[in-house]
This record gives sequence, structure tokens and C-alpha cells, in this order.
Amino acid sequence: MSEEVAATSFEACLEALGHVERRRLLLSLLNGTSDEDRAVTLDQLDSDAEDETLKLSMHHVHLPKLEESGFIDANRQEHFVTRGPRFNEIQPLLELLDNNRGQLPDGWV
Repeated sequence: MSEEVAATSFEACLEALGHVERRRLLLSLLNGTSDEDRAVTLDQLDSDAEDETLKLSMHHVHLPKLEESGFIDANRQEHFVTRGPRFNEIQPLLELLDNNRGQLPDGWV
């Protein structure tokens, strides 16, 4: 008998989207057209970070949180992040944010 995996809750999706850096990372994975385009390098994340504290929180808080939820896969040896096995569960919310960028307050995405 195979085990069914419960779908990610709406609250878990909102928690993942609760920090602007996590939203930006997930949106960058959304917008690629191929698997290669959907990979984000850790160097790119570090260069986008404004200060050392943000870099540390990205590596020690945000990446682990998104990876634990299954929304991303972080390959620290190869220094890149790709869509995780549950990315499709948060994708509709990401598309909603992406399609309405112009109507959202500055700093939301």
C-alpha cells in the first residue's frame, strides 16, 4: 500500500512567502523557461544580498525553510538552487504575485 503525501497547506505557502527574500528567490525560479534558466546560483543570491546579515540569514534561515518545505532544492556543493518537488504547490500563488507586480506596493516582490 502506497502512502499518500498530504498537500502543502495554504498557511505553509503563506509562511514560505512571508519574507521578501524568499519571495524573490521563488519568483526567480518561477520565471525560467528551462531547467537551466530555473537554477539560481548561490553566488547570485549572495550578490543580491545587501549586507552580510542578509547573506547569513539566506543561508541559515531562508534556504533551509524553503528546502524543508520542498519548494526548493539547494545544492550547496554545486552552489545552486532549483525548484523542489513541491514547487508546483506554491506556483499558483507565485504566478498571482508575478502577474500583479505593478499593483503591489514597492518592496513586496
